[in-house]
Amino acid sequence: MIKLLVLDVDGTMTDGGIYYDATGNEVKKFAVRDGAGILLARAAGIEVLICTGRACEALAHRARDLKIKYLYQDVQDKAAFLQKFLVEHNLQKEEVAYCGDDLNDLAAMALCGFAACPADAVQAVRAHVDYICPQKGGQGAVRGVVDQLLRREGRWQQAARTAFGADV
Repeated sequence: MIKLLVLDVDGTMTDGGIYYDATGNEVKKFAVRDGAGILLARAAGIEVLICTGRACEALAHRARDLKIKYLYQDVQDKAAFLQKFLVEHNLQKEEVAYCGDDLNDLAAMALCGFAACPADAVQAVRAHVDYICPQKGGQGAVRGVVDQLLRREGRWQQAARTAFGADV
């Protein structure tokens, strides 16, 4: 059973673009459905960890909005970081899922029992994952992977009921 979902940001939670406002602040667009997917994951008892190679205050704000407990920015070696995190939190490979879109995610994905990517991930990633979300990065891919995980484990209906009161 999955206990931790690890998410990349640029190209997974976002469309992969880097946008700056007139004063030079970085701006990101996040899909509301991805936020709902994170709420579903948490309702099913799955913790969310965001691990990204860049640092951005917009991401920190989004993580606070979603009450994400684990946010790690400016991580240069995702696999080394994740390996240490899994040991510190006593998590086994089969308890961890990862969603990423590019080559810098591959080594970290290999440490996880389930790997997924957005529809527009690079080919090398698409060739190595268990699930390719029908959605593109920044357009609901996180929701897509959460739905897939919860349905696969028979936890989707209860999570929807717990998170949203939806009787589906």
